[in-house]
Amino acid sequence: MTEDVLIRCDGLVKIYKVANLEVTALQGLDLEVARGEMLGIVGASGSGKSTLMNILGGLDRPSAGRVSVDGMDLLKLSYEELNHYRRTKVGFVWQQGARNLIPYLTAIENVRLPITIQSQSWSKEKPRAEALLDSVGLSERKPHRLSELSGGEQQRVAIAVALANRPVLLLADEPTGEVDTAAALGIYQILKDLNRQYGLTTIIVSHDAGIAHHVDRVVAIRDGKTSSETVRQAAPQAGAEIHKETAETFEEVVLVDSAGRLQVPREFLEQFNIQGRVQLEALEDGILIRPVRINGSGNPTQAQPGENEPQVEEPELRGLRRWWKRLRGGRSQSNE
Repeated sequence: MTEDVLIRCDGLVKIYKVANLEVTALQGLDLEVARGEMLGIVGASGSGKSTLMNILGGLDRPSAGRVSVDGMDLLKLSYEELNHYRRTKVGFVWQQGARNLIPYLTAIENVRLPITIQSQSWSKEKPRAEALLDSVGLSERKPHRLSELSGGEQQRVAIAVALANRPVLLLADEPTGEVDTAAALGIYQILKDLNRQYGLTTIIVSHDAGIAHHVDRVVAIRDGKTSSETVRQAAPQAGAEIHKETAETFEEVVLVDSAGRLQVPREFLEQFNIQGRVQLEALEDGILIRPVRINGSGNPTQAQPGENEPQVEEPELRGLRRWWKRLRGGRSQSNE
């Protein structure tokens, strides 16, 4: 990553102890996020998404590895310094909008509260609080309490509250999880507008498969490690998926860590019956991964070409499948 890096995670490990059991939430996760980037993080429940967000937000400490945000090594911060980091560097938006808000206060009073806690001058900061509510589309709802606001409007107030102390990093954990589709699209648009307006680095955790249409990049986490990355392409590339409605082009690639390890998608492990061993073959433009079979004597044997090739109709081929089919076809032709 050539841009100015705001977040760097190297070999991040987090182990929780539950009763007499140890649960590993992160297993050597590597991640870099550029300053001003809007990043989406997806993954199944228990994959480590929330653990990563808690560590980046200063709510938890990793068991091993390194994590730095805006030049600050979070592992070396004292508890007092970590509290200051949370108050001044990070804004949080939770799935439940009311978690960010005080129900008996008005919208403008909720935005004012973190400014007051910071002992800043309200007379100087009042225009900023009002401008934040304007920027989330609540110009006419400033004097209203939570009970008078819809779920989507409450979430917008929560976003304004998260930005009250001028953070450099906004962490949004399922910000659209409790609103309808129309309100979700509005929230995504607001986050994009704020990202551009303030140069705000934004990380959104979501189960929404369509989040790639709203962010610069999507990283998938599986089993506590980053497994793949989806980016929007300026021009169609071979193997990229083109969205029918928006005509946007996306390409998903598998990530390789500093030790050369990668996570082969589970669907490919099952499809090619890969069980613990593979053979690597260097090609002119890449590496071929071929499963290994175990014979009756317990010794590995190489799978025959075409033995594990999926029988799929051409129109259904996508991403790595299309690459595999094209590669196998090219090798067959070259051998003729």
